[in-house]
Amino acid sequence: MAATSIPALWNLDTPQRLTAYLNNPSKQIIKVQNFIENRYLDADQTWEWVNSFSPRSGKHLAIVPRSPANVVEYAVNVASLAFPEWSQTTVQYRSEILLRIASLMEEKRELFALWESTDQGKPLFRARAEVEASVEHFRYYAKYILENDEPVHLNKDFGVSTLTYAHRAPVGVYAIITSWNMPLYLLTSKVAPCLAFGCTGVAKPSELASLTPFLFTEVLRRVNLPAGVMNIIFGDGPCTGSTLVGSPLVHGVSFTGGVKTSIQIREKVAPEIHKILFLEIKGSCPTIIFPDVTMKEAAVLAASAAFENSGQLCLSGSHIYVHRSIYEQFLSTLIDTVKLDYHMHGGIGPMMSPEQYAKVRSYLVDAFKQATKFETGHIPDEVPKDGLWIPSTVLSNTRLDGLVAREVFGPVATVYPFDTEEEVIQLCNANPHGIGATILTHDMFRMSRVGKRLNAGIVWANCQLGHDLGAGITDLRALGTGREGGARGRDIFTRVRALHVPSF
Repeated sequence: MAATSIPALWNLDTPQRLTAYLNNPSKQIIKVQNFIENRYLDADQTWEWVNSFSPRSGKHLAIVPRSPANVVEYAVNVASLAFPEWSQTTVQYRSEILLRIASLMEEKRELFALWESTDQGKPLFRARAEVEASVEHFRYYAKYILENDEPVHLNKDFGVSTLTYAHRAPVGVYAIITSWNMPLYLLTSKVAPCLAFGCTGVAKPSELASLTPFLFTEVLRRVNLPAGVMNIIFGDGPCTGSTLVGSPLVHGVSFTGGVKTSIQIREKVAPEIHKILFLEIKGSCPTIIFPDVTMKEAAVLAASAAFENSGQLCLSGSHIYVHRSIYEQFLSTLIDTVKLDYHMHGGIGPMMSPEQYAKVRSYLVDAFKQATKFETGHIPDEVPKDGLWIPSTVLSNTRLDGLVAREVFGPVATVYPFDTEEEVIQLCNANPHGIGATILTHDMFRMSRVGKRLNAGIVWANCQLGHDLGAGITDLRALGTGREGGARGRDIFTRVRALHVPSF
């Protein structure tokens, strides 16, 4: 089969070039290739392929390898062989590599943004922001590993004087598995610290959104990352992903995705007690509106929390709790804001896959049966036409035990009234699927008081989605075991030992 591969894609870095390519009726299908040992694996090593479609149009866009066990084993073996030498490189050398990656990604940032928008479906402005954040992952860790040394302590125990310091050793080979909602951002958020702290890896992006991870492999090749240090393979979860996490040569697993798959991974690796496991689980988070807010500003922030990336974010603020004294006024303002800023083909994109479209639609059907009021939006057609579009939907009079009140992961927001601070804290903490929260109030004491009581690893107050990599994120609910950023990223990819030497 004739196909378009990296050399041709690498030059489709302007809207005009990409549009001309996509509209060309004689264009070749994109063939994604596995990247192992800094080389692209020949297509004859792949016997099964996954079809990838454009969420915006529903048209066939690419074919993605469903990598079999022997390809996975090859990639893991290569990473294992590369680990001893890479783990002994200096932080200065690894920092230089990370900066080269960041520079080339920045040079090709429009290429990545255009393909992220095309392949995943998100608006171009959102894709551009995610590419910039992806570049920052490498710049941040390039600086972090040069500036964060472990402290040295003088000890005098049992009549012996010693100097004690913590020595950190890279864990080993990591399996990195990421979701489809932010393909490039999630991949780079794990690859950057993996490389920075001296680990090697095999990454498997989602087979539903593989094109920017595929393009990222060319960055690794062009910056001359040592062969085998980071390998990127493609495939589904049951076949490729399961084989990867189960490899005895894998020392750690870092995963972003759903609850069901997280449980399967935990069960798979349970007998291998030595494996380090970090699971970041998708969820729906609360936004709390107190009565002292500026109405329009609060509605804009709440809408952004709920509908950014079409609600397909691990930190989406899909559940909006509004103080009863301003409930009707706020709801009206929110509806106007959503209609203006988050309409189809504008502020939001389509669902990523037919399966995700069907899941979100089923939640809306269930809500309708329970007499939920559709303030905006409607139940879309069962069989979508011209793309996987679901309108931005605001629901009121929603039962707290309904499907839509759980993890929605789509452009759907539920709005509830509350009366007291204590009540809303209990409502928010009763939802097991949120790792973040947003508080909107002008009362600084309330921000602190409520923020400290919410079971959320990251809390925004009068802002939303700004994120300091150094502060990191930790899943406080123990729904998953996800951690990222700064010292938390270091804890994932290194093991620490106390080293004592004589003091004279």
